[in-house]
Amino acid sequence: MTAGWWGAALGGLAGAGLLLVFSRVVAIRRPSLAGRVMPYLRDRPRRWHGGPSTRLQRDGSRWLGSESVRQVLGPSLASGGELIDRLLGGSASIERRLRRAGLDTSVREFRAEQVVWGLVGFAATAAVALLEAARNPDGSLGSLVVCLTAFAAGVLLRENRLTAQVRTRERRMLTEFPALAELLALAVAAGEGPVAALDRVVRRSRGELSSELARVLASIRTGETVAGAFDRMAAETGLPAVARFAQGIAVAVERGTPLSEVLHAQAADVREAGRRELIETAARKEVAMMVPVVFLILPVTVLFAFWPGVVGLTLTTP
Repeated sequence: MTAGWWGAALGGLAGAGLLLVFSRVVAIRRPSLAGRVMPYLRDRPRRWHGGPSTRLQRDGSRWLGSESVRQVLGPSLASGGELIDRLLGGSASIERRLRRAGLDTSVREFRAEQVVWGLVGFAATAAVALLEAARNPDGSLGSLVVCLTAFAAGVLLRENRLTAQVRTRERRMLTEFPALAELLALAVAAGEGPVAALDRVVRRSRGELSSELARVLASIRTGETVAGAFDRMAAETGLPAVARFAQGIAVAVERGTPLSEVLHAQAADVREAGRRELIETAARKEVAMMVPVVFLILPVTVLFAFWPGVVGLTLTTP
């Protein structure tokens, strides 16, 4: 085929692609029946059904930016997230970690974020690969493998980031726990009931554990029993100290045992555990601090001590 035929074929393919994109954008922008009716049903929770345009709202792509960008990219990201969910699995673990991290994000939204992170890694690697291909066109297959590896690394990096968020939040909760337990114990000892004491502590404090207690208080106010709300908190948290705290309150409320003594004892246990952890961390840091002393400072000191003598012996030796 001549160059003219190649140009015509490429132009036809480009025109067909633009026509498909335009028709798809027009179909996405057309609102569905549910999207037109649901804003007027104020006494009902908004549940999104239907095609990709409404599934975009359900799956959550609010962090994509403008509405037009969400309408165009949201369905593709949702489909990619579903594919990653089928390949990797572990939706229950992801949901539990999202809950422990305190993120208001569903599993579908998290999978879409993983797709975005993977695409960012793929695009960055592809840009470097294109620059390399312009200089050496023989390594195209290897560049494709590297780009796919970067996509997978981006997906896994987002999950590792979630795990780091969970650890950071739980560390903050453990730091806040003794003070909040003492405040609850003081409020109960002053004559307030468990719910009133919990309300006072939540209103007077800020932090990760305070937000967890606020959720428990909201559950109690919506009709759940005090013991049931704290049992659910104990089941959902990943910290043994907080789980024992919630179970102790639930048992104390059910059996009528003195709640202030239980809270004081648990706060003392957490402080003692924190003290032991600090001592263990200091012991590990002490060993780590010996590495630069032994391998850097000590050789330099020995060199400064013996080098003048070596130079003197070299000058005096005939």
